[in-house]
Amino acid sequence: MIMSEKKLNGTVIVTYRCNARCSMCNRYKAPSKPEEEITIETIKKLPKMYFTNITGGEPFIRKDLKDIVRELYKKSDRIVISTNGFFTDRIVNLCKEFPQVGVRISIEGLERVNNEIRGLQDGYNRGYTTLKKLREMGMKDVGFGMTVQDKNAIDLVPLYKISNELGMEFATASLHNSFYFVEAKNIIFDRPMVAKNFEDLINELLRSNSPKKWMRAYFNHGLINYIYGQKRLLPCDMSFDTFFIDPYGDVMPCNGTKDKEVMGNLNCQSWDELWNSPEAEQIRAKVRCCNRDCWMIGSVSPAMHKYIWKPAFWALTHKLKALVSQHPYSMYENKIVRDYRDGKITKEELDKCSTCDMCATANSGLSVASMEQLKEMSGEEIVDADIAAQMEEKV
Repeated sequence: MIMSEKKLNGTVIVTYRCNARCSMCNRYKAPSKPEEEITIETIKKLPKMYFTNITGGEPFIRKDLKDIVRELYKKSDRIVISTNGFFTDRIVNLCKEFPQVGVRISIEGLERVNNEIRGLQDGYNRGYTTLKKLREMGMKDVGFGMTVQDKNAIDLVPLYKISNELGMEFATASLHNSFYFVEAKNIIFDRPMVAKNFEDLINELLRSNSPKKWMRAYFNHGLINYIYGQKRLLPCDMSFDTFFIDPYGDVMPCNGTKDKEVMGNLNCQSWDELWNSPEAEQIRAKVRCCNRDCWMIGSVSPAMHKYIWKPAFWALTHKLKALVSQHPYSMYENKIVRDYRDGKITKEELDKCSTCDMCATANSGLSVASMEQLKEMSGEEIVDADIAAQMEEKV
């Protein structure tokens, strides 16, 4: 059986245009040209998927996002859209037609911290209001997404508690550097402080009655391991059963690589031709030797399903501890955390283990035409003008 006959896990980056100004991501400075962005015709060529994430940039900048979702539902069992929640009307409108879609709104902490990190005026209230509207509509698969760093780690548990009270999902990540984020210098400075907040969240999750949350506790345990620069807890199978496709139709193993790695282009190839090509095999060989040790949900979720016995054993063991202890998990279960506490390893040594590269120039992964437009205007000016024109059309 050839590889393309099985259902895959896919992420569709529909645009690199973004209206947020996040401090940990410079994608807003490097937008794609609308004329070059992935078309419905290319979307039709994607394979069968058991899960599809639609992301950007900001997906709802695309006026035809509803058409994209409609097409993806013909080939995907489940779809989740990652958004900053700013375009409330568009989000609500799409969800009326697709009540089964999942929506994750990026909120980086409580109001002051979120607005500072995301650079969106009134961003917290916009996102929070959108989430509440979706819940009032009866949407079940909605929730927060938070990228944890030094600035917002203290808000981690309070934000989880808000999402929990509202009956919403709560997804976490930590800082990363790659062409996708157009960033090479993201780093956690106070690892023990950030890890302690993750520890508190893990204990909250383990005290719940939800097996899904116990597995999320394992994911967050892996984030502590990641911010200390250690080898990932599970193998990475990106490009084997999981893929990303960017706005230009380029199919990639993931969004975590330092430079853009391309398996082929779906605009000018069939899926089978691309997926089984020599170029795709070369990328798979690179993945097997990759030293990035990413711990992002896009690569970890499929690995947790594939190697279920490992996270399941960890989750059950710690849940049993939670029956007799208020603190079933300690970050010091990780040897590296103990070694740092005990002075056996220095911060400088840990910094060298991270994805941060103070000497690197971030690659944007843009096409020649998208780069060309930046000679005349900044990325922010291009997107602001784009959104203003869209709003005028609406009127």
